Amino acid sequence: MSVLIRAIIFNLLLASAVFCQDTYVGRYDAYAGFGYLDSPHIDLSERGFHMQIGIRLKTWYSAGFDYSVTEGHTSLTPNLLTNAVQQQLGSTFTQLAAAGQIPPGYALTVPIDSVTHTFAAGPQFAYRRWRAVTLYVRPSIGAIHEIATPKFTDPIESLVVTSLAPSGKKEDWTGFYGVGGGADLNFSRHVSIRVQIDVVHDHLFSDLLKDGRNTVRLSVGPAFQFGHNIAK
Repeated sequence: MSVLIRAIIFNLLLASAVFCQDTYVGRYDAYAGFGYLDSPHIDLSERGFHMQIGIRLKTWYSAGFDYSVTEGHTSLTPNLLTNAVQQQLGSTFTQLAAAGQIPPGYALTVPIDSVTHTFAAGPQFAYRRWRAVTLYVRPSIGAIHEIATPKFTDPIESLVVTSLAPSGKKEDWTGFYGVGGGADLNFSRHVSIRVQIDVVHDHLFSDLLKDGRNTVRLSVGPAFQFGHNIAK
Protein backbone atom coordinates (compact mmCIF):
# COMPACT_ATOMS: atom_id res chain seq x y z
CA MET A 1 0.00 0.00 0.00
CA SER A 2 2.96 2.38 0.48
CA VAL A 3 3.50 2.50 -3.30
CA LEU A 4 -0.15 3.47 -3.81
CA ILE A 5 0.07 6.21 -1.18
CA ARG A 6 3.22 7.65 -2.74
CA ALA A 7 1.51 7.66 -6.13
CA ILE A 8 -1.49 9.53 -4.69
CA ILE A 9 0.73 12.17 -3.06
CA PHE A 10 2.75 12.65 -6.26
CA ASN A 11 -0.36 13.17 -8.36
CA LEU A 12 -1.89 15.57 -5.86
CA LEU A 13 1.28 17.67 -5.75
CA LEU A 14 1.49 17.66 -9.54
CA ALA A 15 -2.13 18.67 -9.88
CA SER A 16 -1.84 21.48 -7.33
CA ALA A 17 0.27 23.40 -9.83
CA VAL A 18 -2.72 23.70 -12.16
CA PHE A 19 -4.87 26.55 -10.85
CA CYS A 20 -7.68 26.16 -13.38
CA GLN A 21 -11.11 25.60 -11.95
CA ASP A 22 -13.41 22.96 -13.45
CA THR A 23 -15.41 24.29 -16.39
CA TYR A 24 -17.44 21.08 -16.83
CA VAL A 25 -19.23 19.33 -13.97
CA GLY A 26 -21.54 16.56 -15.19
CA ARG A 27 -24.88 15.94 -13.54
CA TYR A 28 -24.21 12.22 -13.06
CA ASP A 29 -21.28 10.23 -11.73
CA ALA A 30 -20.37 6.51 -11.86
CA TYR A 31 -17.38 4.58 -10.53
CA ALA A 32 -16.28 0.92 -10.50
CA GLY A 33 -12.94 -0.42 -9.32
CA PHE A 34 -10.83 -2.51 -6.98
CA GLY A 35 -11.59 -2.49 -3.27
CA TYR A 36 -9.35 -3.53 -0.35
CA LEU A 37 -10.89 -3.95 3.11
CA ASP A 38 -8.63 -4.21 6.17
CA SER A 39 -9.80 -4.96 9.74
CA PRO A 40 -6.52 -5.11 11.74
CA HIS A 41 -8.10 -6.04 15.08
CA ILE A 42 -9.14 -9.45 13.76
CA ASP A 43 -6.32 -9.65 11.19
CA LEU A 44 -8.81 -9.75 8.31
CA SER A 45 -7.82 -8.49 4.85
CA GLU A 46 -10.26 -8.74 1.95
CA ARG A 47 -10.11 -7.87 -1.74
CA GLY A 48 -12.92 -7.37 -4.21
CA PHE A 49 -15.15 -4.93 -6.10
CA HIS A 50 -16.35 -1.41 -5.27
CA MET A 51 -18.90 0.72 -7.12
CA GLN A 52 -20.62 4.09 -6.71
CA ILE A 53 -23.34 6.01 -8.51
CA GLY A 54 -24.33 9.59 -7.79
CA ILE A 55 -26.17 12.70 -8.88
CA ARG A 56 -24.69 16.17 -8.47
CA LEU A 57 -27.16 18.62 -6.99
CA LYS A 58 -24.62 21.45 -6.87
CA THR A 59 -21.08 21.72 -8.22
CA TRP A 60 -19.84 21.07 -4.67
CA TYR A 61 -22.55 18.70 -3.42
CA SER A 62 -23.62 15.23 -4.57
CA ALA A 63 -25.86 12.44 -3.28
CA GLY A 64 -25.33 8.81 -4.14
CA PHE A 65 -25.13 5.10 -3.38
CA ASP A 66 -22.03 3.07 -2.50
CA TYR A 67 -21.58 -0.72 -2.57
CA SER A 68 -18.65 -3.10 -2.18
CA VAL A 69 -18.15 -6.86 -1.96
CA THR A 70 -14.86 -8.34 -0.77
CA GLU A 71 -13.51 -11.75 0.22
CA GLY A 72 -10.69 -12.77 2.53
CA HIS A 73 -9.41 -15.02 5.29
CA THR A 74 -8.53 -14.77 8.98
CA SER A 75 -8.21 -17.00 12.04
CA LEU A 76 -10.33 -16.95 15.18
CA THR A 77 -8.49 -17.22 18.51
CA PRO A 78 -10.04 -17.37 22.01
CA ASN A 79 -8.84 -13.88 23.04
CA LEU A 80 -11.21 -12.33 20.46
CA LEU A 81 -14.30 -13.94 21.95
CA THR A 82 -16.73 -12.61 24.56
CA ASN A 83 -16.20 -13.66 28.17
CA ALA A 84 -19.29 -15.86 28.05
CA VAL A 85 -18.05 -17.76 24.99
CA GLN A 86 -14.56 -18.09 26.48
CA GLN A 87 -16.06 -19.60 29.65
CA GLN A 88 -18.13 -22.01 27.55
CA LEU A 89 -15.04 -23.13 25.61
CA GLY A 90 -13.01 -23.30 28.82
CA SER A 91 -15.48 -25.75 30.34
CA THR A 92 -15.36 -27.91 27.20
CA PHE A 93 -11.56 -27.87 27.14
CA THR A 94 -11.39 -28.83 30.83
CA GLN A 95 -13.45 -31.91 30.09
CA LEU A 96 -11.34 -32.80 27.05
CA ALA A 97 -8.11 -32.32 29.01
CA ALA A 98 -9.38 -34.57 31.80
CA ALA A 99 -10.08 -37.24 29.17
CA GLY A 100 -6.58 -36.83 27.72
CA GLN A 101 -7.87 -35.63 24.35
CA ILE A 102 -5.92 -32.36 24.16
CA PRO A 103 -2.25 -32.61 23.09
CA PRO A 104 0.33 -30.78 25.27
CA GLY A 105 0.80 -27.16 24.22
CA TYR A 106 -2.29 -27.17 22.02
CA ALA A 107 -3.41 -23.66 20.91
CA LEU A 108 -6.85 -23.20 19.40
CA THR A 109 -6.96 -21.39 16.05
CA VAL A 110 -9.98 -21.66 13.76
CA PRO A 111 -9.44 -20.58 10.10
CA ILE A 112 -12.31 -18.52 8.67
CA ASP A 113 -13.30 -17.55 5.12
CA SER A 114 -15.13 -14.22 5.00
CA VAL A 115 -17.35 -12.46 2.45
CA THR A 116 -18.31 -8.86 3.27
CA HIS A 117 -20.90 -6.61 1.62
CA THR A 118 -21.14 -2.89 2.44
CA PHE A 119 -24.02 -0.55 1.57
CA ALA A 120 -24.08 3.21 2.05
CA ALA A 121 -26.00 6.24 0.79
CA GLY A 122 -25.62 9.90 1.49
CA PRO A 123 -23.88 13.18 0.63
CA GLN A 124 -20.44 13.95 -0.74
CA PHE A 125 -18.72 17.35 -0.77
CA ALA A 126 -16.27 18.30 -3.52
CA TYR A 127 -13.50 20.90 -3.83
CA ARG A 128 -13.01 21.94 -7.48
CA ARG A 129 -10.37 24.63 -7.50
CA TRP A 130 -8.10 22.66 -9.85
CA ARG A 131 -9.02 21.21 -13.21
CA ALA A 132 -6.54 18.32 -12.96
CA VAL A 133 -7.78 16.99 -9.61
CA THR A 134 -11.04 17.04 -7.67
CA LEU A 135 -10.93 16.47 -3.91
CA TYR A 136 -13.89 15.32 -1.85
CA VAL A 137 -14.98 14.18 1.61
CA ARG A 138 -18.07 12.35 2.82
CA PRO A 139 -19.59 10.84 5.95
CA SER A 140 -19.44 7.04 5.84
CA ILE A 141 -22.72 5.79 7.28
CA GLY A 142 -24.38 2.57 6.19
CA ALA A 143 -24.80 -1.14 6.78
CA ILE A 144 -22.44 -4.09 6.52
CA HIS A 145 -23.26 -7.75 5.97
CA GLU A 146 -20.68 -10.44 6.61
CA ILE A 147 -20.74 -14.19 6.03
CA ALA A 148 -18.11 -16.08 8.03
CA THR A 149 -17.44 -19.73 7.20
CA PRO A 150 -15.21 -21.44 9.79
CA LYS A 151 -12.95 -24.31 8.78
CA PHE A 152 -11.29 -26.99 10.89
CA THR A 153 -8.15 -29.09 10.61
CA ASP A 154 -8.47 -31.33 13.67
CA PRO A 155 -11.22 -32.85 15.86
CA ILE A 156 -10.95 -30.12 18.51
CA GLU A 157 -11.47 -27.34 15.95
CA SER A 158 -14.38 -29.37 14.55
CA LEU A 159 -15.98 -29.44 18.00
CA VAL A 160 -15.55 -25.67 18.41
CA VAL A 161 -16.95 -24.93 14.93
CA THR A 162 -20.00 -27.11 15.63
CA SER A 163 -20.54 -25.26 18.92
CA LEU A 164 -20.14 -21.72 17.55
CA ALA A 165 -21.72 -22.19 14.11
CA PRO A 166 -24.00 -25.26 14.05
CA SER A 167 -25.14 -24.51 10.49
CA GLY A 168 -21.53 -24.36 9.25
CA LYS A 169 -21.44 -20.57 8.87
CA LYS A 170 -22.45 -17.35 10.63
CA GLU A 171 -24.07 -14.27 9.09
CA ASP A 172 -24.62 -10.85 10.59
CA TRP A 173 -25.86 -7.37 9.67
CA THR A 174 -24.93 -4.19 11.51
CA GLY A 175 -24.54 -0.48 10.96
CA PHE A 176 -21.25 1.38 10.60
CA TYR A 177 -20.13 5.00 10.85
CA GLY A 178 -16.99 6.90 9.95
CA VAL A 179 -15.56 9.25 7.36
CA GLY A 180 -14.22 8.92 3.84
CA GLY A 181 -12.81 10.87 0.95
CA GLY A 182 -10.33 10.89 -1.88
CA ALA A 183 -9.43 12.42 -5.20
CA ASP A 184 -10.38 12.19 -8.86
CA LEU A 185 -7.36 12.54 -11.14
CA ASN A 186 -9.03 14.04 -14.19
CA PHE A 187 -7.75 12.89 -17.59
CA SER A 188 -10.59 14.44 -19.60
CA ARG A 189 -13.97 16.10 -19.14
CA HIS A 190 -15.63 12.74 -18.65
CA VAL A 191 -12.99 10.27 -17.39
CA SER A 192 -10.84 10.19 -14.26
CA ILE A 193 -9.02 7.78 -11.98
CA ARG A 194 -10.55 7.78 -8.51
CA VAL A 195 -8.47 6.98 -5.43
CA GLN A 196 -10.32 6.92 -2.12
CA ILE A 197 -10.28 5.78 1.49
CA ASP A 198 -12.98 5.18 4.11
CA VAL A 199 -12.38 4.55 7.81
CA VAL A 200 -15.38 3.14 9.70
CA HIS A 201 -16.29 1.42 12.97
CA ASP A 202 -18.67 -1.50 13.40
CA HIS A 203 -19.35 -4.43 15.76
CA LEU A 204 -20.27 -7.46 13.72
CA PHE A 205 -21.02 -10.77 15.49
CA SER A 206 -21.44 -9.06 18.86
CA ASP A 207 -22.77 -12.35 20.27
CA LEU A 208 -19.38 -13.92 19.56
CA LEU A 209 -16.71 -11.20 19.34
CA LYS A 210 -16.13 -9.06 22.43
CA ASP A 211 -14.88 -5.95 20.63
CA GLY A 212 -15.98 -3.76 17.76
CA ARG A 213 -13.48 -3.09 15.00
CA ASN A 214 -12.16 -0.26 12.90
CA THR A 215 -12.08 -1.07 9.19
CA VAL A 216 -10.22 0.75 6.44
CA ARG A 217 -11.33 0.49 2.82
CA LEU A 218 -9.00 1.58 0.04
CA SER A 219 -10.17 1.59 -3.55
CA VAL A 220 -9.02 2.72 -6.98
CA GLY A 221 -10.51 2.61 -10.45
CA PRO A 222 -12.04 4.61 -13.30
CA ALA A 223 -14.80 7.17 -12.71
CA PHE A 224 -17.07 8.79 -15.30
CA GLN A 225 -19.10 11.98 -15.23
CA PHE A 226 -21.79 12.67 -17.79
CA GLY A 227 -25.00 14.60 -18.34
CA HIS A 228 -25.52 18.32 -18.75
CA ASN A 229 -23.00 20.75 -17.32
CA ILE A 230 -24.21 22.08 -13.97
CA ALA A 231 -21.22 24.46 -13.71
CA LYS A 232 -23.01 26.84 -16.13
